[in-house]
Amino acid sequence: MSKIKSFRGRLDDGESNTIALHTNNGLIGYRIVKLQIISERPGHTNAENLFKIWSTTQTAAPDEYVDFSDQRLLAVAYYSNHATDKVDATTIIFDNVVFNQDLFIEHKDIDTDEACNYYIELEQINLSLDEQTVATLKNIRNTGSQ
Repeated sequence: MSKIKSFRGRLDDGESNTIALHTNNGLIGYRIVKLQIISERPGHTNAENLFKIWSTTQTAAPDEYVDFSDQRLLAVAYYSNHATDKVDATTIIFDNVVFNQDLFIEHKDIDTDEACNYYIELEQINLSLDEQTVATLKNIRNTGSQ
């Protein structure tokens, strides 16, 4: 039976954070099963929040571009809130990949500079030695391609 771990927090515009998941032996893997975001003040201000989850640390500041050909990008969430018409819209896309290293999250508000709240659920998976090797090698390969 798999275990679900949840993480939640708040990121300011342009802020990044690390979710520490690595272990000494790498035999615990994770898969994203839920991602939700919401503006700091929904319905009160204009906001266009773009939230990205990466498998490797990012050297550039968070931006408004999404490129799924980059294998390091694991998930994207977009939340749009417009105070004048009180309409909220959310788009969430995440990969079904298993990883065994830390996650790196970032937020960019394209419209203003509002903060964004996030909630992430990860399925915890016990990895065999072969699966651990594959997950670790993928992470090493992606780290080298920055």
